[in-house]
Amino acid sequence: MNDLLEHVISAHGGRERWLQIGGLRVEATLHGSFWAVRGFSDEPFEETVTIDTRRELIRFSPWAKPDHDFVLRAEDDVVELRAAADDSVLETQSGIRSTYKGYDLTSPWKPLQVGYFIGYAMWNYLTTPFLFEYPGVSSREGESWSENGEVWQRLHVEFPSFIATHTAEQTFYFGDDGLLRRLDYNVDVNTGVAVVHYVSDYRTFEGIQVPTRRRVHRRNADNSAGENWSIGIDINRVMAV
Repeated sequence: MNDLLEHVISAHGGRERWLQIGGLRVEATLHGSFWAVRGFSDEPFEETVTIDTRRELIRFSPWAKPDHDFVLRAEDDVVELRAAADDSVLETQSGIRSTYKGYDLTSPWKPLQVGYFIGYAMWNYLTTPFLFEYPGVSSREGESWSENGEVWQRLHVEFPSFIATHTAEQTFYFGDDGLLRRLDYNVDVNTGVAVVHYVSDYRTFEGIQVPTRRRVHRRNADNSAGENWSIGIDINRVMAV
């Protein structure tokens, strides 16, 4: 355990409180130009996201249609479209991560592919920074970074292959208060595009500090963020389940 990670874990609510939470149900609004480019939605869409905090199991309700739900079992690389009424499986796709091969930045995605992308991403976001202590995940402190009139401490994190995430190596930036400000990664399923992801507007839910505003920008060669963001995620409510 490095000193920065210890500080970060404590700032976000603490290890003891996190271990008491087996699942989260989150009400979120997703918007931005990215979704229309992928052929999914050109309007903001509301989702109830339910996650298991110990294993990468995610459910969205509704999904694409009012009477459909979406389930991601990341450990099996399987996604399912289910009927909300009786939970019957309407459509399934195994080996989902491999289905993005050959796509470019404007290729339309199928709804199950969009669900996979949002699903693993939301699980990672909602379990950060506690995820950094999960089996197989390692981290090390990096050099500090100055931005927005602050000096942020960087934590370089490496993820094992059995965790579905954007890419194996990512960098997280934390303020003096231990709260996350920014994360950098390449999106493997989106042609490896480099992004800067800003988080802000922290609120306390269930004893855990949660950023309620996320904005994703393209990352420039000098590590700065592009002017316009393409993905926005707003968290409206978080409940333990």
